Amino acid sequence: MNNTFDVIVIGAGHAGAESAYAAARMGARTLLVTLDTERMGWMPCNPAIGGIGKGHIVFEVAAFGGLMPQLCTRTYLQARMLNTSRGPAVHGLRLQIDKHAYSSLCKEILQQEPNLTIVQDQVVEILLDEKNQCTGVKTESGKTYLAPSTIVTTGVFLNSCIFIGSEKKSSGYLGSPAADKLGQSIKNLGLSMGRLKTGTPPRLLHSSIDFSVMEVQECDPLNFLFEYQPCVVTNSHNCYITHTNEITHQTIRNNFEYSPVFNGTIKGIAPRYCPSIELKVSQFSDKTSHHVFVEPESIENFEVYPNGLSTSLPLDIQEKFIRTIKGFENAIITKPGYAIEYDFVDPTELDKSLEVKKIPGLFLAGQINGTTGYEEAAGQGLIAGINAANKALNRQALILDRYESYIGIMIDDLTRQGIDEPYRMFTSRAEHRLIMRQDNTFARLADHAYTQKLISQEFYENSKHEQAIIESCAQLLIQKKQQELFISCMSSFDYAKAREIATTVCLDASTISPRGLISLYAETLYAPYKKRELDEIEKYKNYHKLLIPKNFEYAHLPGLSNELQQKLEKHQPESIAQASLIQGMTPAALSLLIFKVRQIRGLI
Repeated sequence: MNNTFDVIVIGAGHAGAESAYAAARMGARTLLVTLDTERMGWMPCNPAIGGIGKGHIVFEVAAFGGLMPQLCTRTYLQARMLNTSRGPAVHGLRLQIDKHAYSSLCKEILQQEPNLTIVQDQVVEILLDEKNQCTGVKTESGKTYLAPSTIVTTGVFLNSCIFIGSEKKSSGYLGSPAADKLGQSIKNLGLSMGRLKTGTPPRLLHSSIDFSVMEVQECDPLNFLFEYQPCVVTNSHNCYITHTNEITHQTIRNNFEYSPVFNGTIKGIAPRYCPSIELKVSQFSDKTSHHVFVEPESIENFEVYPNGLSTSLPLDIQEKFIRTIKGFENAIITKPGYAIEYDFVDPTELDKSLEVKKIPGLFLAGQINGTTGYEEAAGQGLIAGINAANKALNRQALILDRYESYIGIMIDDLTRQGIDEPYRMFTSRAEHRLIMRQDNTFARLADHAYTQKLISQEFYENSKHEQAIIESCAQLLIQKKQQELFISCMSSFDYAKAREIATTVCLDASTISPRGLISLYAETLYAPYKKRELDEIEKYKNYHKLLIPKNFEYAHLPGLSNELQQKLEKHQPESIAQASLIQGMTPAALSLLIFKVRQIRGLI
């Protein structure tokens, strides 16, 4: 086998699969090295994709013709639009996935990609030349593979350990080997690293659960692709809601001492927004119950995922507290819940292309950068794959800015500020979310995707054409004074009536998809605020041009609090735009900083 490629990708999780797919489609000869070809795109945690903020990322991957949205659309069991009590800018599409079908289809699509070679092996060493440039990898089988670009997407596998009560063992996720040798190789590179923790709940036997006493969650007819496709859910694949209770909580409290989270065994930083049930019971002691979302893992209905019950308590205690929950009285645990601790690399070691600053040719993507979730991994994988291919093919890197993309926000946050806990995307992280929505993603990112040769000309033109129709119809609704009635119908989910109203003023409204109709709703609803958002973006662009001199002294700058001085010294923003995003930066402090920088640069 030829051992020379353009791009090498280590790991075939959601970041690795997306990286390999993007690089190969761009024409780069790509090698994907994975521990297990039967678990490509595997979901060791909840088999669901999307949600508030996360759904925006998946739509953006779809705009680049990415892999995750295709897999979701062909393997999902249920679709739900979350946060619909609020405006469309902060809605979040979430799909429950058949994880076995998803992984199988992932393998099938990747194997059909002509520029992609897949090898089942374990990478044990990153290779560098005398100039400290990454030149390739060495595997456990003794093979050496060379490439000008290498992407590390190891997820939670670096020096990872699993905890179930007092039991601790080296493992990636349950039943898979940890990447200890690769972890040591990456440590030897001299990168700043840390330790994080996540976890998963026990899996329950479907036939042992009483679903009749639970609340049923309905399906919404939407997905992540440009073209509308109907929901494939059937009654046998519904999602349900139940709740913990005081007996559950007391059972857990009585056994805190056996939890590695409490007894000091686990040192890694846990995700704030996805805590274990032990932490929820401890930190929210005033709550008498917590939601448990009961979700299927596959069409076979063998195992169920009780979302909200992540735990590392001993198995016998897991059984006790599980059976105190309504509907779970006779539940049988098929796999125990566990916590997992793993190494990550400080993402400030990367530039915005996701290339390691001091090791040219080495890219990192996914949970190795301190993020949580399949969606964040896929978004990083897409960009790392694009830029690794661009580097190998001598093309310019793609940098998505935070005013145009949620992926851009994520990468900017990671590389500029780093993390002090596992990073999760929310719509609240976006300064300009009114014009950076799920529904307009395809038009918003079409130029970038087309330039990178990741979408066809037909797809590009269709997305632009749809956006032109939407903008024209929005203007006509306002001109004909029908916008309030249209908005009222959309707000009350009477989509048929809303489309009828839109079609009376704009015949083309009949041709747009359900997602396009939501986009028309958003454009009409946010019309009074759109100009202000665009003006803010222009201001942000101008701030980007106003560079802060290196070694700028923030100490004792009149008008800046000690806290802001310390934050500015720590983050060393390169521009006023970056300084404006530092938490706690007030308009007054920013004006002072702008004045001082302009003064130093002789602009006033």
